[in-house]
Amino acid sequence: MKPYFKFFILEKTKASSLQEKEVIQSLWSGYGKIKRFLLEGSDLKSVVVKNVQLPKKSNHPRGWNSDISHQRKLKSYQVESNFYKNYSKQSIARLPKCFAIEQKDDEVLMVLEDLDAAGFPIRKQNVSWSEIESCLEWVAKFHANFLGKEPIGLWKVGTYWHLETRPQELEVLDDVVLKKTATAIDKKLSNCKYKTFVHGDAKLANFCFSKDGKVAGVDFQYVGGGCGMKDVAYFIGSCLYEEDCERLESKILDTYFSHLHNSLGEKNQELEKEWRDLYHVAWADFHRFLKGWSPEHWKINSYSERITKQVISNLCN
Repeated sequence: MKPYFKFFILEKTKASSLQEKEVIQSLWSGYGKIKRFLLEGSDLKSVVVKNVQLPKKSNHPRGWNSDISHQRKLKSYQVESNFYKNYSKQSIARLPKCFAIEQKDDEVLMVLEDLDAAGFPIRKQNVSWSEIESCLEWVAKFHANFLGKEPIGLWKVGTYWHLETRPQELEVLDDVVLKKTATAIDKKLSNCKYKTFVHGDAKLANFCFSKDGKVAGVDFQYVGGGCGMKDVAYFIGSCLYEEDCERLESKILDTYFSHLHNSLGEKNQELEKEWRDLYHVAWADFHRFLKGWSPEHWKINSYSERITKQVISNLCN
């Protein structure tokens, strides 16, 4: 980290000194690191710092190195900065407080609340139903919070797999029928009456758990406008195998909409009807991306194939 940024952290946290404790993770394709720093002389004992650094040579783990990919990532970090600056304080869903953001030359620095220290130190790879419900409640709160708002400074259409931003993956997709209907699937979602901000990458790995089962969400690079079912379908696909995705489908949606109505303070039956009908469409939309991006991925399964074929059939009739 450049000395300039170290002084910036000290200034914004009113700390007398700082010490790097650990690298939490490297950012995708070598675009920087997320680190935890210990502070002295500040009311804050620690902060998490997301340091985005443009790589001299992109090193995508699946070989997707291109200017399109680079520009998408650059915009994603600008979107995340804008979200923290302009929207995060409005959120009723728990997320890290943002203490400061700075951009200099080819680097961006985000100084964020340490959620481990704030009581959310647990990360999960396997989840119980109660933990799934906690995440669905978080997603519902997030959607309720930003329902009907214009995503100014964010992605016009949220999610990292949005069709317009993924022409390469569509080009190599060998499912001819899905390839032909990809635009129709995208339009079906984009033309919904009720729109909110979607998190855009609401996978299990982006939720931090407390000991009493509460959750906080992180990673807001792909926040943008859209149908809330995109987050719900993607989240469920990130933590359940196909048998449970199918077996629990009604329970998942009932639970999500119960929390959504509770967060809205009223039951919006028109919204629920529209979004329930789009759950499978959202699932098919991500399935389209996945089959082009990583055809051997474990998430490509018979449940997703059946849903997608039914969605295509409905759109063509």
